Amino acid sequence: MTVENNASFSVKLKSKLLELLKLSNRPAVRVYSGYGTAGNCFLFGHALSLSPLPRKKYRQNIFINAISMLRLFMVKPLAGAQVKLEWDGTTHTAKTEIDGFFRFEWTSLKPLLPGWHSVKVELTDPRSGNIMAFGNGNIFVPFKNQYAFISDIDDTFLISHSSKLRKRLFALLTKNAHSRTPFAGVVNHYQLLSLAHAPDKTTNPFFYVSSSEWNLYNYIQTFSSRNGLPDGVYLLSQMKKFKEVFKTGQNKHATKFMRIARVLEAYPGHRFILLGDDAQEDPTIYASVVAHYKNKIFAVYIRQVEKKNREAATSKIKEIEQSGVACCYFAHSSEAVVHSKAIGLIV
Repeated sequence: MTVENNASFSVKLKSKLLELLKLSNRPAVRVYSGYGTAGNCFLFGHALSLSPLPRKKYRQNIFINAISMLRLFMVKPLAGAQVKLEWDGTTHTAKTEIDGFFRFEWTSLKPLLPGWHSVKVELTDPRSGNIMAFGNGNIFVPFKNQYAFISDIDDTFLISHSSKLRKRLFALLTKNAHSRTPFAGVVNHYQLLSLAHAPDKTTNPFFYVSSSEWNLYNYIQTFSSRNGLPDGVYLLSQMKKFKEVFKTGQNKHATKFMRIARVLEAYPGHRFILLGDDAQEDPTIYASVVAHYKNKIFAVYIRQVEKKNREAATSKIKEIEQSGVACCYFAHSSEAVVHSKAIGLIV
């Protein structure tokens, strides 16, 4: 077999393998939900040279579920790539970081109305300027309502066993976004909160801030939509490669404070409610948020998940309450609903 034939065979074999795994080695742009104010906009995404294709069918097959989950970590970032977006006749450019992540921050020339605004990001060839790939996303501008909500994901509304790596991996690998379950009553609580003191035909903004990786963005979004959780902006953690799949959910939590702080500072007119759990670091992080932004936080909700963490969580909750911020440390979402009614958050 000649060198040319060898190369051709290798290309065909690679193409077939990628097809079987439902992967693409074409350049791709992932654009996540961003957020904005009347003037300032923030948008995030990744540029990748290897990425999984979207899942279209969901079957209760453990093998298929495991392969589908592992595919989400079969990614290869495009570092130092040039991405651009057009907005109201102006062009904004950014360079991707080493993990392919990009971030846009710009000021809109025209005031933005509340609601969702579509945006398109293009990956361009720096030499020719040709478009190599593009991705579509949305920017959410909240209504000028009284309240806004920042919620964790794992073990706050999605049963995840995030403090137990083996159980977390078992849930991720054996189930899918359609078969995973939320905590009983949590969807009802969140739906009530989304309408709390909101004028007709408006909803309160939700920001889902998690230590889960960007790899799981579509997975989490599909789960949330399927279960009727309020639409919102998802702010996740650094993308992981395949070799790091067994460290999923084990990101450093320090960046979570910074992501929350950026949201709080973007919306000075809203009072915020924080929702989390005691499985990892939420009580500590939220106590720090209250210490720095006491006048912006109306209430804190912490779900009881880990008995071993209860004493430490209770200590942090006392700190929060001593700051004059209402706090509910609850085992069942029905208790959280009762508390929300007692403090006048929902009626």
